[in-house]
Amino acid sequence: MEVYHRMPVFILSLIVLLSFISCNHQGGRSMFRAENSVGFDTVSMVERHHLDGDTANPHCDIRVEFVYPVSSNKMSVDMLQQFFIRNVFGVPYDTLAPSAAVQAYVLNYIGNYTADAKTYRESADEIRELNNLIAGIDVSDSEHYTEDFFYSYYESLCDSIVYNRHGVLAFQVKQSNNKGGAASYDSFRNYVWNLNTGRQVTENDIFNAGYDTALQRIIITSLLEQADVKSVDELEDLGFFGVREIMPNHNFLLNDKGIIYTYNKGEYSAYQLDAPQVFIPYEAILSLLRENSVASKLANL
Repeated sequence: MEVYHRMPVFILSLIVLLSFISCNHQGGRSMFRAENSVGFDTVSMVERHHLDGDTANPHCDIRVEFVYPVSSNKMSVDMLQQFFIRNVFGVPYDTLAPSAAVQAYVLNYIGNYTADAKTYRESADEIRELNNLIAGIDVSDSEHYTEDFFYSYYESLCDSIVYNRHGVLAFQVKQSNNKGGAASYDSFRNYVWNLNTGRQVTENDIFNAGYDTALQRIIITSLLEQADVKSVDELEDLGFFGVREIMPNHNFLLNDKGIIYTYNKGEYSAYQLDAPQVFIPYEAILSLLRENSVASKLANL
């Protein structure tokens, strides 16, 4: 297994409309810091595993690039690291150190791939036995026939720091995977952390009661503008669906300009489309912001 550390030097600040953050960070050995004085490091791991150790067989590929906090002058770095690990890899890994979490996640991915391949082979063997036992019926001619091969899998998992100022730390997790089909599935998970309180920021923290209905209209308007169309019907012609019922989905980022919602493929749009992102400037929602919330403070910068 190839495991290596490096420290990228960058500060990403979302200005108008967030573009998806790629998993490619620039190399370097110095810490990158923003106004919050939070330091970060990166641990990366790339692994390919062939079934039965034979390079002629199908394989799984996994690539993990984990950016995580290593210092903070506002709160416990252990708590902050746990939050990152839990939301990038899952609860089963959040008691591990960053490097150990990456290695455990990769080993579990390989184990799951091997188990899937074993189940697939056993199913194929059972179908062949049925063909031999049932005279006059060829199961291989039915929709249940399984050929004697298995697919290759691929996964890429990374996180990116999107905003790191004024006591707010926002990051995005991007996960891409493919289990043998022609297309890969990408998902984006967004998190905002309040360094002053040591808590995750939720919609209820930043909005007054009843915000969801008011935001619904703003989100629809933003989608219409981004797609350069004039009606919801035209949006649906492009591959969107259920837009009239769209609601805030808790999957948001904050910066000093506004709030950004990400709607993953399949939520309100076809899988063939890029995951819609909706930028809402603070000036459009000032009446909805809870007094003294992190969002209202950012809006007044």
